[in-house]
Amino acid sequence: MFYQIPSFLLDVIVGLLGGACLLRLYMQYHRVPFGNPLGRFVFALSDWIVLPLRKIVPSVKRWDLASLIAAWLLVVLKYLLLMLLGGVMRLGVLPLLSIFGLLQLAVSGLTALLVVYAVLSWVPGVSSMLRDLVERLAEPLVRPLRKVVPLVGGVDLSPLVAIVLLQVGAIILGNLLAGAYALGR
Repeated sequence: MFYQIPSFLLDVIVGLLGGACLLRLYMQYHRVPFGNPLGRFVFALSDWIVLPLRKIVPSVKRWDLASLIAAWLLVVLKYLLLMLLGGVMRLGVLPLLSIFGLLQLAVSGLTALLVVYAVLSWVPGVSSMLRDLVERLAEPLVRPLRKVVPLVGGVDLSPLVAIVLLQVGAIILGNLLAGAYALGR
């Protein structure tokens, strides 16, 4: 219990803040405007860590590396705190843990995006601004799948296939993370 509660709270905090940094990276890569409520929310959550990093970490083409490094640093901090709480300090596995943790966070965020995308496609009358934003973010993920996944009864199953593929990736990452974590014990 002493480990589970802080672990859960760190998952929530790092998921929210790190997810905001990754969403900022993804939105900037796809040139999605930040003048909408979601964009303002992402800025509010991530400015405190991304803006100082921008002074020393330049962007590379459309990739905002400061946002990526900010998310990675949050994940590093999470695993460092978990190691301290668990009484195990094998810092050698910390970079590996944090890379797998960052990838897991990205997969979780993309999965959530696709779930929202699928639900919005079924519900008519949702705000066009929200629908447009989610479509701009989800389309790059489902567009390649539409070339191989046929419509079934007029229903586009490409978001479902994308979610299944992401979940397979999450399972693989979970096993890699567990293996890396076992090295740290």
